[in-house]
Amino acid sequence: MVTRENLAQSGIVNVKNIYSNLSPTLLVEYALAHEDAVLSSTGALRVETGKYSGRSPLDRFIVDSPAIHDKVDWGEVNRPIDKETYEKLSHRLEAYLAGKDVFVFDGFVGADENHRLNIRVINEYAWQNLFVHQMFIRPTAEQLAAFAPNFTVIACPGFQGVPEVDGTRSEVFVILNFDEKKIIIGGSSYPGEIKKSCFTLMNYFLPEKGVCPMHCSANMGDDNDTALFFGLSGTGKTTLSADPNRHLIGDDEHGWSQDGIFNFEGGCYAKCLDLTREGEPQIFDAIRFGSLLENVILDPETRVADYHDDKLSKNTRAAYPIEYIPGAVMSGKGTQPNAIFFLAADSRGVLPPISRLDINQACYHYLSGYTSKMAGLERGITESQATFSAGFGSPFLVRPAGVYADILKKNIEKYGTKVYLINTGWTGGPYGVGHRIPLKYTRSMVTAALTGAFDNIEFVKDEVFGLSMPTSCPDVPADILNPRNTWDDKAAYDEAAYALAALFVENFKTLKGVAPEIIAAGPKTK
Repeated sequence: MVTRENLAQSGIVNVKNIYSNLSPTLLVEYALAHEDAVLSSTGALRVETGKYSGRSPLDRFIVDSPAIHDKVDWGEVNRPIDKETYEKLSHRLEAYLAGKDVFVFDGFVGADENHRLNIRVINEYAWQNLFVHQMFIRPTAEQLAAFAPNFTVIACPGFQGVPEVDGTRSEVFVILNFDEKKIIIGGSSYPGEIKKSCFTLMNYFLPEKGVCPMHCSANMGDDNDTALFFGLSGTGKTTLSADPNRHLIGDDEHGWSQDGIFNFEGGCYAKCLDLTREGEPQIFDAIRFGSLLENVILDPETRVADYHDDKLSKNTRAAYPIEYIPGAVMSGKGTQPNAIFFLAADSRGVLPPISRLDINQACYHYLSGYTSKMAGLERGITESQATFSAGFGSPFLVRPAGVYADILKKNIEKYGTKVYLINTGWTGGPYGVGHRIPLKYTRSMVTAALTGAFDNIEFVKDEVFGLSMPTSCPDVPADILNPRNTWDDKAAYDEAAYALAALFVENFKTLKGVAPEIIAAGPKTK
């Protein structure tokens, strides 16, 4: 039981009621009675997040101090804020909570007991506390009785920053204080800010232990073969890892240690736009009582969800505990990975649907982290645009990207892991001309890679990117494996391919301390 004395240690005093570690049922009941929430026809709790339906990355700050200054890769991603400014804002937030009900969750980030963090999350809203209850790892009664937090997260959407007073960029702020072991969040109801803040913590702490934190999903076959899927939001991490023929370890964040793979979370956070039972049965059926639906339109009479309606947001989401996925690996742990898949939703339609990478290409594409960022995932993104994100998650990397790439490379070499680049985006032309690669074909290509079907198949090299493309794949039309063949205008394809290659090269110039052999593994330019 969390007491007032416990909260006072985090600066939270004079609150009205403390609801600590409530069950999903009690949290749902409170949200229905006191917050603007309703139940969907399947029993999921549906809420609207308001102005912000995605992360606000330019509003994240790290409190600068001598203890961490030389370890952080400062810049547009990791923006510094001084201790005095942080303390003033933190005190204002704490005063805001006086007289209000608060909801507290105690749990873990990290399934591996040797590398986990104990986190305490204090929420203003019951529905946000339901989110963290389902997303993070829930302790047993025995663990809860002896729980002591390593980090405290305070999330108050109703409290807004004032830039001219608080040193923030807008009313939204997400501030990490590694010295105080505290995170404060305000101005945004989007709960993904909580989730990704905790991921950022792991990205800071784990490299010091030689563990590679990764923005990836993971699953395991019946033979205990583990696969990793790297990619930014919207590229298919959740979808491809939720494979009915394999066992889900986790859908977004993992660590890679000498003991194998381990999930950071205890739940999944799936995109819902255009969700169908036929296309993604496991995710579709996981949206039931105990799950949280964000910004999904419901029929006013039947409360049936319309997953195709994006008038509130293109980033509609569902959060649910991992046990809602049949056959999930409840330990959250996997073996050393047999295969890694880098996912890119290429809206230009020039990358191959699947290609095999050598070790230097693997490092190059890991450090590039290319995809086409789709509308709605972040504040200000209103149309598809090319983006590069080191480690397929640079907004969450506190240290220089090379630190993470070095650990990943050592692990790939040590465990003989095969690496593939998969385009989950467009074929036959760019967005607006071509069409998205069917999910069933992508699943077949992943299956072929995992089952060894490519071992005796000829590969040919793409002339621009130097990628090795299979000439055939079971259950996939051979003519789509080489993207140039799918374009009616071959000259237009060549022009688009070289244009994307130039973007890769320009982006790589911004990276420091990269070995020559990795630079040489990049694409050609005209």
